[in-house]
Amino acid sequence: MIEPQNRPIRIAVTGAAGHIGYALLFRLAAGELLGRERPVILHLLEITPALPALSGVAMELADCAFPLLEDLVLTDQPDKAFDGVDYAFLVGSRPRSQGMERKDLLRVNAEIFKIQGRALNERASRKVRVLVVGNPANTNAMIARENAPDLKDSQFTSMMRLDHNRALSLLAKSCRVNVGDIQRVTVWGNHSSTQFPDIEQAQVGDEPATQKVDQRWIEETLIPTVQQRGAAIIKARGASSAASAASAALDHMRDWIHGTPPGSWVSMGVAASGQYGIAPGVFFGYPVECRGGEMRIVEALKLSDFARSRIHLTDQELREERSGVLDLLPHR
Repeated sequence: MIEPQNRPIRIAVTGAAGHIGYALLFRLAAGELLGRERPVILHLLEITPALPALSGVAMELADCAFPLLEDLVLTDQPDKAFDGVDYAFLVGSRPRSQGMERKDLLRVNAEIFKIQGRALNERASRKVRVLVVGNPANTNAMIARENAPDLKDSQFTSMMRLDHNRALSLLAKSCRVNVGDIQRVTVWGNHSSTQFPDIEQAQVGDEPATQKVDQRWIEETLIPTVQQRGAAIIKARGASSAASAASAALDHMRDWIHGTPPGSWVSMGVAASGQYGIAPGVFFGYPVECRGGEMRIVEALKLSDFARSRIHLTDQELREERSGVLDLLPHR
C-alpha cells in the first residue's frame, strides 16, 4: 500500500522544554526534516514539573503560525508521547548533579530509557526511527533498544553527529576550505572523552586529509579538541551545547531518511555486531552510509595501529558502562 504523501508525520521529542529540545522544535515545525510540503504532528514529552514550561513552548510554536504544524501533543506520559510516532528524538536525560558519581548517573538514566524503550515497543509505528541524544547517549540507546524486543536494532541510533561536525569544522579551518569540501571523516566509539575523531580515510577536495595536516596536529589539536569541546563550551557560556546539538540531531535524522552524499559517510552510533572487532552489546560510533531510508556500516576500511588502539580504548569504556547497568537489562 502506497502511503499518502499528505499524511501528517508524527515526531516525538523528549525533554522538549529543555535547551536542545527548544532549539530543535521550531526547525522540525518549519519542515527542515521532511520538506516544506509534509505536515507534522509533534509529540512533546516532559517530566511533570516541566509541563508549565512546555505549555509556554507550545504557545510560541502556535505563535509562529507554521503552515506544516498540524497539531501538538503535550504530555508527561511516555505511552502517549510515543503513540503512533514515526520518528523519535530522545533528547531528555538526567544530567549529573553535584556529588553524583558517573555510575549513579548511568543507573538513573537506565531507568528512564528502559521505560521509554518499552513505550516505543508498545506504541510507536512499527517503522519508527529512534535517535538517542540524551547522555550517555550510546548506553542510553542500548538500554532503550534492549527494552524494545519487537523493534529492530537498525531502528535505534545514538548521536555522534555533533562530534562529527566538530571534527569537520576543525579540519576545514586548518585546511582553509569549506566544510562541504571534506568527506569521509569518522568519529568512532563513545560520545565521551574517549571518542576517536579519525581522518585517516578523509578527503579534502581530491587530496587525502593526511597530506594536508600532520600527525602532531591530529594528536595534539584535532583529537583532544573534539573530545573536550563540550566542556569548553560549558566553561565559555555557562551552559552546555544546545543549538549545535539540535542541529546535529537534525543532520543525523535527515541523512538517515534522505541518504548520505555519494561516496561519503557520516558518523552514527549503531548496534555493534562484530565490525572492526567490536563485539555485540554496545552502541558504537561507526562510519555509516544511508540509502533509501536504510543504513549500513562502512566495512573493510584499513586502520592504522594508532587508530585501532584508540578504538579499543573507547570500546573498553562502553563495556564498562554496560556492566554498570547490566542488571537493569531484560533477559531474553
